[in-house]
Amino acid sequence: MKVLLIVAAAAAAVFAALHADSQPPAEAAPAYANAAYAPPAGRRASVEEMTALGRTMFFDPSLSASGQQSCATCHSPDHAFGPPNDLSVQLGGKDMKTAGTRAVPSLRYAQNTPPFSEHFHDDDGDDSIDAGPTGGRTWDGRADSAHDQARIPLLSPHEMANADAAEVVAKLKRAPYAAQLRAAFGDTVFDNTDRAFQAALMALEVFQESPADFYPYTSKYDAYLRKQTQLNAQELRGLELFNDPGKGNCASCHISEILPNGAFPQFTDYGLIAVGVPRNKKIPANADPRYYDFGLCGPERNDFKDKPEYCGLFKTPTLRNIALRRSFFHNGVFHTLEEVMQFYVQRDTNPEKWYPRNRDGSIRKFDDLLPEHFSNVNMEPPFDRQPGDKPALDDAEIKDVIAFLKTLTDGYKP
Repeated sequence: MKVLLIVAAAAAAVFAALHADSQPPAEAAPAYANAAYAPPAGRRASVEEMTALGRTMFFDPSLSASGQQSCATCHSPDHAFGPPNDLSVQLGGKDMKTAGTRAVPSLRYAQNTPPFSEHFHDDDGDDSIDAGPTGGRTWDGRADSAHDQARIPLLSPHEMANADAAEVVAKLKRAPYAAQLRAAFGDTVFDNTDRAFQAALMALEVFQESPADFYPYTSKYDAYLRKQTQLNAQELRGLELFNDPGKGNCASCHISEILPNGAFPQFTDYGLIAVGVPRNKKIPANADPRYYDFGLCGPERNDFKDKPEYCGLFKTPTLRNIALRRSFFHNGVFHTLEEVMQFYVQRDTNPEKWYPRNRDGSIRKFDDLLPEHFSNVNMEPPFDRQPGDKPALDDAEIKDVIAFLKTLTDGYKP
């Protein structure tokens, strides 16, 4: 299990700067003054000001090419800033008819996500373990911060579909809140396209660091950890199965315990892993038999395209608020928690249930990968079984685990 003690240093620096008095310390002034999003000399936008700006932009559909899609269209606050429907991939583009290629993740509880590292070490001591590819935002970890991630949907042709940063800035300049941007970043902010675009991304990032919106820790499980409530018998059984390395073994990637530094669990180790989910025929791109989404090794990122050992690896998402979702895994192939749990425990015991057959009747297991990538697929429990073996969890135990997962939904009142 990767136990990651992560401090969001970049976000902390942002907040430290924003909370400071009007002038930064002398030693910090040069770096801050040269930042693309630097505010006018003599003042700094407050956290509240930046949060309000980011919130306004997040809900503004006029920033899209269609004029119909905002960030919140796909990242609904009523669904933990995840998709509001059961579509495998969301629609966008200039006509709102262009399908994406991946399921939309939740933006909640991403505040501690570390920057991507190909070789992440759990600690700096003599026993440091290389945990392999870890961190980064998006399914393939290619964005190192909310700041970096925010540019992707603004410019993606199947999302908000702006041609370039200049098109986004032109819309911001016409927006009702343009004066707020000038007040925060200076009257000349729109004189430089790069600076204006970076300012917008900065505001979106600060908004996504808003605790009440993005990491409230108000689930029943959080209340249980605070000793404000008790889990019922079924939820406790589910927690035990979730943690048991010989049963669900979920906690090996979705850490459920308070960390040694006292931080509440994020229910992810931020790693990238291949679990061999079935190909989703509902994704239009998959109609082309030559098209594959290999995650870390492409096609959305190409810096590891020559590393076949990374093909099929996708980010381990947080399980917080998982019961609010209606599409699961990077390709949205499953639509209920029951399906997800059954796949985990029956992938290897009953592969015929999940994968198509070849013309000769044999099962085409791991059909969304090439044969040379099969060795990348995880084989740890509950994936340590053979056809005909008893699954790691039976139907009653699956219900228990799901009962526990529902305790991870925010909004519980003890």
